[in-house]
Amino acid sequence: MNTPLGKNLKYDLKASLVVFLVALPLCLGIAVASGAPPMSGLIAGIVGGIIVGALSGSHVSVSGPAAGLTVIVLDSITSMGSFPLFLAALVAAGLIQLGLGIVRAGVIGYYFPHAVIKGMLTAIGLILILKQIPHALGYDVDLMGDEAFLQADNHNTFTEIWYAIKYHSIGAIPIVLIAMGILILFERPQVKNHKLFGAIPGALWAVISGIVINYLYGFWIPEWKLTGEHLVNIPVLDSMGNIGDLLTFPDFSGIGASTFWIVAATIAIIGSLETLLSIDAADKLDPFKRTTPPSKELVAQGIGNTISGLIGGLPVTAVIVRSSANVASGARTKMSAVFHGVLLMILVLAIPNILNMIPLSCLAAVLFLVGYKLAKPAIFKYMYRNGWDQFIPFIMTVIAILFTDLLVGIGIGMVFGLFFVIKTNFIRAVTLTEMKETYLLQFHKDVSFLNKALLMKNLEKIPEGSELIINTEKAQFIDHDIQVVLTDFIESSSDKNITVTLQGYKYKAHQNV
Repeated sequence: MNTPLGKNLKYDLKASLVVFLVALPLCLGIAVASGAPPMSGLIAGIVGGIIVGALSGSHVSVSGPAAGLTVIVLDSITSMGSFPLFLAALVAAGLIQLGLGIVRAGVIGYYFPHAVIKGMLTAIGLILILKQIPHALGYDVDLMGDEAFLQADNHNTFTEIWYAIKYHSIGAIPIVLIAMGILILFERPQVKNHKLFGAIPGALWAVISGIVINYLYGFWIPEWKLTGEHLVNIPVLDSMGNIGDLLTFPDFSGIGASTFWIVAATIAIIGSLETLLSIDAADKLDPFKRTTPPSKELVAQGIGNTISGLIGGLPVTAVIVRSSANVASGARTKMSAVFHGVLLMILVLAIPNILNMIPLSCLAAVLFLVGYKLAKPAIFKYMYRNGWDQFIPFIMTVIAILFTDLLVGIGIGMVFGLFFVIKTNFIRAVTLTEMKETYLLQFHKDVSFLNKALLMKNLEKIPEGSELIINTEKAQFIDHDIQVVLTDFIESSSDKNITVTLQGYKYKAHQNV
């Protein structure tokens, strides 16, 4: 085929399979952690893939249930009293989000500093690695998909690793090591581009190896065999006739309560922020450097959340973990996201018994590789070489997300990023240059009252009997406070025998009252 779809189809199909394998346990884990039916997570994954994927303007981002909303969803279901009441609030949240997209509120996505987004990606990579260590060791007490530092069982990211070392399942370790070996082997160009082996992604070979090894344990080493919580756990249908029984429909009887609208607004706002952050990050991972229209994305997410709420799904956002896996697996277009949703819908219904044979330890190996690609040591070196104004917001974002959660960490990173932006603005807005006994005070951009202290400090440096040239040609706007400072200095300059020449200054002198 000569169409773009035909050229990219083989890449998108392979990537969609990897994203499916990553999304499957995450959808289930997030649903259970949210206090919702497991099927609600899968429904959200299907809607995020097929509906949002088709409507989105992003080429590489993948949407689905978000770990960042887990606590909000859990608290909302508790406060509202039932899951159907929560679903009604989710429908309202989707409509609010749709409205935000229509009024182009997505432009806020353009104001996240590069260093903070880079820090978010790196932090997510480190979290993926740290959070998968327990699953790799066969300690599956906590569900996949938890990204917060403090966990529901009162453990945290690091204490969970300690417990995993103490209470590991020995059978999981060979599975994860062999799966990692397969994944690393498939990163080599000779294997990745091979006509036979390269046709199927390494992640699928890794999963197949995990299923086979665990099956053989039953014959050779029964005590090593992984069962129960160590495997994927999808609800199994008795027959195709009861598919409708897996759907939950919203109850709008609470629409008049204030709690209803508080929950709806909270999900709409937090979900929109997480989406904008994720698509910005995904665009930075995109090897083709394409840009996603943020307001169009909010429209797509709003429609997705409305539909998800109507059929019993969790809130949907663009999700950086699945988006990262998508890019790392070679996705070219948004059809990869759509295909992963189709796989979730078909395979979960068609072969749940086979999917329930997948050990979580081999899926942990897949996420290890995704995490490493996001948090390579080279990224830290690159940000350090860019200077402190980039490295400090970057590293503080990484640390803050690791020890809190995504949105809190981003907020802390934004504070550090804004500090350096303001500092740079102060330094570069007004400069003073000495040329023998002549001084040049130059305004390089618009100057506001925030630059007043810097301006006064520079004026104090002008010695008696010298000549001062004030050039404001590059400043289209000069704040009233700055004008007053200049007027006062000019009026007092004769007392110090200072000659002042104005260049490009178009404001009248301000008389003191």
